[in-house]
Amino acid sequence: MSESQITIKLTSDQALVLSDWLEKLQMTDLSRVIDDPAVWSPIHRIAGTLDKTLPELFAADYGQRLEAARQRLRPESDGAS
Repeated sequence: MSESQITIKLTSDQALVLSDWLEKLQMTDLSRVIDDPAVWSPIHRIAGTLDKTLPELFAADYGQRLEAARQRLRPESDGAS
């Protein structure tokens, strides 16, 4: 049986923030967070794909770009909720 492929679309901001989070996740003791080794495969696949497609990761101002992306993605707290 052939496995079908799934396509996930992210904005540049979402991809940058997710890439940073995945990098941090991979640098921790994942056995505390991930209890099923099968989860490693998709995590590495997503992280690798993001690493290949985000030139921002190698920019001199990466930290500033990342923080700007985080700010844009955070919900505004206007007291309406």
